[in-house]
Amino acid sequence: MKAKAVVFKSKNEVSFESVDCPEPESDRVVVDVSHSWISNGTEGSYLRGERIDGDTPWRPGDPTPFPIVAGYQKVGIVDWVGPDVVDLKKGDSVFVSVSSISGMFEPRGGHVSPSVSSRGAVLKLPPGLDPVAYSGLVLAQVGFNCGDRPRFQPGDAAVVVGDGLVGQWAGQMLAAGGAEVVMVGRHEDRLGYFKKGETLLDKEGAWMETVRERFSDGVQVGVDTVGSLGVMGHLDSVMKRFGHLVSAGFYGTDDCLALQPPRYKELSIDLVSGATPERLVQTMKLVSEGVLETLPLITHRFPAEKAAEAWRLIESKSEPVLGVVLDWM
Repeated sequence: MKAKAVVFKSKNEVSFESVDCPEPESDRVVVDVSHSWISNGTEGSYLRGERIDGDTPWRPGDPTPFPIVAGYQKVGIVDWVGPDVVDLKKGDSVFVSVSSISGMFEPRGGHVSPSVSSRGAVLKLPPGLDPVAYSGLVLAQVGFNCGDRPRFQPGDAAVVVGDGLVGQWAGQMLAAGGAEVVMVGRHEDRLGYFKKGETLLDKEGAWMETVRERFSDGVQVGVDTVGSLGVMGHLDSVMKRFGHLVSAGFYGTDDCLALQPPRYKELSIDLVSGATPERLVQTMKLVSEGVLETLPLITHRFPAEKAAEAWRLIESKSEPVLGVVLDWM
């Protein structure tokens, strides 16, 4: 069957065009997409040719990952269900992660409508909120992981480095658990969206001294959302004994972390990535309850056919930008 999709044709080339999808089988669900949420970091690194499969970085000798249908998260209305699917029906409002695509570098993608997906990639949405609130669910779930994995008690110090979407949701999640959160970032406009704790604008990379002064007993939770070994080392330097480091960034080929330094303080390290149905359900519940806030982080919406304009904005940062949603209807 035919569908419309956002396609990365080559490095830094974005197109909106018709694509081929497999004909839906008995265990599949077809969804008419209403909104899809761009993952600025993951999709951007694909667009620049920096990764070839999920979190696998491109290395010399690897094929370039083009053409590829970008993305992995969207919401819409069920149009058809296969006879083997008994718990969804036409007209249901749903979240969908990846969909099946033919003729691309990867046989799956996100920004495509209609969407042909396995039943496991589809979650029925709860009533109440505007469905667009759930259109970034996979990415919000990474932020959920950042706050759910670490061991901490109410009142413990937590530092989140990075003021992007994952950083925002990580900070929200940690604050919901009672941590005293400081978000470190380089964008005053983005830091302004974080209302659950303190913020620290730091363009010189010298934030550690401020954090040491703020938390003289050390930090219990340190989260790197920017994908920097340097940041991981800086976080290590401000942690207290038995603290918890969380890595939630993409490190590309510069990904060799020395393990001896964290051993001095017996730190735990969690590496968060990907998604599971169980975690997505938990994240969806927190979004529905307002614990994780998504709608306030949307700064721009574009018609899906103008996805190339959206990417020019994201890559150039010609104006302040954070959450970017594509409208399909």
